[in-house]
Amino acid sequence: MKSLFATLLLALVPFLGASAQEQSAANPAETQAVTVPQFGYLSYNAVFQQMPDFQKAKEEFAALKAKYDAEATRAEEEFQRKFADFLQGQKDFPKSILQKRQAELQELMDKSVNFRTEAQRLLAEAEAKLQAPVAERLNEAIRTIAAKRGFIVVLNTDGNAVPFIHPQAGVDITDAVLELLVPTQKAE
Repeated sequence: MKSLFATLLLALVPFLGASAQEQSAANPAETQAVTVPQFGYLSYNAVFQQMPDFQKAKEEFAALKAKYDAEATRAEEEFQRKFADFLQGQKDFPKSILQKRQAELQELMDKSVNFRTEAQRLLAEAEAKLQAPVAERLNEAIRTIAAKRGFIVVLNTDGNAVPFIHPQAGVDITDAVLELLVPTQKAE
């Protein structure tokens, strides 16, 4: 997907430049300056993480995660206690009680593993749900800035997706987006 945008942009620039050159060649009296279409770029993650909404979502997620961690710790302590009791009495238990206790321990361990797996899934869903409105707000701000400045595209520079942007072609819109989203904070 990243290369699709880069290919589109690279294909668009020569086309527009050639069109202006053809017009100049057709009418040499008119000399037009070739304007390279500009686009915006920013680090989506850097802006996202500076948003107050993100900080609130992060705190809500941390509180939820703490509850799941506390329950997992409680279950682990219960397992350890029962396992210690099992080890202490295993020499004295008749075979049927020993098998029953082993089955109980296995069931506790299976429940603990299942709980942790389900908790990870639920936490991932909760994190996505908490961050969705933040991402939508950021996307709207990016659309607003892009529309105001007449950009055809805004690139996300995260993950070294765009290692070079010519300063005459691209405009860093990080500060503008931050000012729109975080009016009291000036971007550095």
